[in-house]
Amino acid sequence: MSESVFGPNIIQNLLDTDFYKITMMQAVLHNYPNAEVEWEFRCRNSEDLTPYLAEIRYQIEQLAEVSITQDQLAYLGRIPFIKPDFIRFLSLFRFNLRYVHVGIDDAGQLAIRLRGPWLHVILYEIPLLAIVSEVRNRYRYRDVVMEQVGERLYEKLDWLKAEASPAELAGLQLADFGTRRRFSYRVQEHVVHTLKQDFPGRFVGTSNVHLARELDIKPIGTMAHEWFMAHQQLGPRLIDSQVAALECWVKEYRGLLGIALTDCIGMDAFLKDCDLYFAKLFDGLRHDSGDPLLWANKAIAHYEKLGIDPKSKTLVFSDGLNFAKTLHLYRELSPRINVSFGIGTNLTCDIPGVEPMNIVIKMTACNGAPVAKISDSPGKTQCRDDNFVSYLKHVFKVQGQ
Repeated sequence: MSESVFGPNIIQNLLDTDFYKITMMQAVLHNYPNAEVEWEFRCRNSEDLTPYLAEIRYQIEQLAEVSITQDQLAYLGRIPFIKPDFIRFLSLFRFNLRYVHVGIDDAGQLAIRLRGPWLHVILYEIPLLAIVSEVRNRYRYRDVVMEQVGERLYEKLDWLKAEASPAELAGLQLADFGTRRRFSYRVQEHVVHTLKQDFPGRFVGTSNVHLARELDIKPIGTMAHEWFMAHQQLGPRLIDSQVAALECWVKEYRGLLGIALTDCIGMDAFLKDCDLYFAKLFDGLRHDSGDPLLWANKAIAHYEKLGIDPKSKTLVFSDGLNFAKTLHLYRELSPRINVSFGIGTNLTCDIPGVEPMNIVIKMTACNGAPVAKISDSPGKTQCRDDNFVSYLKHVFKVQGQ
């Protein structure tokens, strides 16, 4: 009998989340413990999720029972930049259900909103997305079996091994970034285990902290859009918000966790703030929207203009990747700069006959005032307040979008 793709629990424990949530949470504890934030769920492909509302509510309520074990705390404690006071805080942490509101909005769509202290709601995002994704898949794709998952993954690995030269295969660095939109926990676990076993050396880790611990691989992640978005209302001036976010990160991690995300206000605006100081301090940049080659060429030109050898830096790609895009980008860029690739949905929700969702939960306000993400991709800009978006574009001289 085939192994089921669905287990008894959707969320395994507190570490069943992306690593950048843990790293940002520590920085919030140390720098902004009293910041208040708001978040909103959005299904970008407008799928009707209301038939699953009761089950989604039930699964979210189960989060109140989730806590962290001494073994898990000891695992985090062995990571050099995770501090003892943060470990103590996590030992006491619980998901507080009064900060999350689930219902149906005026348009008749599933509505999930978070409101509360940043420190106490930051860990909600990834489990909520994983819950929505898996609940929907349990209803829509009950007949999927694990063999289909394995066969599809091996098809892609065989394609890559046939298409890439031995030198390209030896240099390719691949990570799993698929927690938030995974088909199910068991599918992600199977995929990551298979990649560790059958793609050794080139599979460099996973964003999922629980799986990293269970399978003895590297947890990967630094910061997300929320870090820069919150600083739009935490810093002294809006124009200084990106600099404040980068400066605070440097102060917190002292040169570690040095991959900076560039597309909160767009690559051009980011590079204006990424002067020689930051360009030298950070190990590289992460791409998450817009044309990846155009973005990479801008990054390389920026390093060269500052007199920095691009081969001393790394570009991490994480926007809608599949194996073909990954190989193409590797071929184009690896002679000029170090590259690494985080593949999400195409690893953990790529099953014949299954249509993945495009779902996000984004910060909409900090300390009672609006925040925004202005993406390098049309349609990805997210904010409740059009006037604030216009103001943000004006301050940072952003065109279009």
